[in-house]
Amino acid sequence: MFVDRVEVEIFAGKGGDGCVSFRRERHVAKGGPDGGDGGTGGDIVILAKEGVNSLVSTSHRKQWRATKGTHGMGSNRHGKAGQDLTIEVPPGTIVIDAENQFVIKDLAGPCDSVVAARGGKGGKGNTRFKSSTNQAPRQWTPGGAGESRRVILELKVIADVGLVGKPNAGKSTLLSRITSAKPEIANYPFTTKFPNLGIVQVDWDNSFVIADIPGLIEGAHQGVGLGHDFLKHIERAGIMVHLVEPLPMDQSNPIENYLSIRDELVRYNERLVQRPEIIVVSKSDLPIAEEVRRELAEKTGKTVFLISAVTGAGLPELVRKILQSLHEYRACN
Repeated sequence: MFVDRVEVEIFAGKGGDGCVSFRRERHVAKGGPDGGDGGTGGDIVILAKEGVNSLVSTSHRKQWRATKGTHGMGSNRHGKAGQDLTIEVPPGTIVIDAENQFVIKDLAGPCDSVVAARGGKGGKGNTRFKSSTNQAPRQWTPGGAGESRRVILELKVIADVGLVGKPNAGKSTLLSRITSAKPEIANYPFTTKFPNLGIVQVDWDNSFVIADIPGLIEGAHQGVGLGHDFLKHIERAGIMVHLVEPLPMDQSNPIENYLSIRDELVRYNERLVQRPEIIVVSKSDLPIAEEVRRELAEKTGKTVFLISAVTGAGLPELVRKILQSLHEYRACN
């Protein structure tokens, strides 16, 4: 199960109360105040941890509470601080304040963290109020309330390469051929219901992460189909590989399909079309594939690759081109 958006309530711990106490020892006349301070409440920390790939574990728990600080005690003993509560999320998770809709922090990389709610401060014991004019103070303060808020955890998949295209363009098949990923593959649209990630190991020193983004259709930027929920995952990708099916099942024009997807990317985020793009015509074993490749090359002025994920034709050349484009992109960013 893949979950990429969760809304939860978080409650930091309350601080412990201060203590009112006086020394009571034999042979000590007029013992002074010795009430200790309360302990600080625990914080709520959100941590991006490598190896966590989905928000599914977070989705089963709607409220997260850190422990309270304990109260102060006599003999100037301070209360114990509450234990922090850490919520582990995948790298690439954005923490959003649900009420005011602002980004608290973008946890882009492993080990990035944010204190999303701070624990309350411990109250002061009566020792704090001792003075020359108040030698037997009975004042104390209660522990402060911990912060609470509703937060949205939204995951944007981190990948070097994003595979985009119409449904049934062959993205999942390509991913399964060049990585060890096992995405669902079937002969109907919207087989992919969530982004699939795989690692392409080119050689001993070179590898990259590639994400199969669910098929996009016209109106995706407005939430039509699976679009808006998954367009966000492309934002993390360094470069895009755009797969074009030469003979779509719905008899649509492959050139218009390519332009339609580009238009959806512009409407969602203009910066996406400024990313390096590699255009690939899939299913090269079809007679019309070469003709579509030529038309796309003329229309875009770019080199268009022709591959068959089934037979493996053109895959080594495509992988080398992706690696080259990634090196160039990283050198400029």
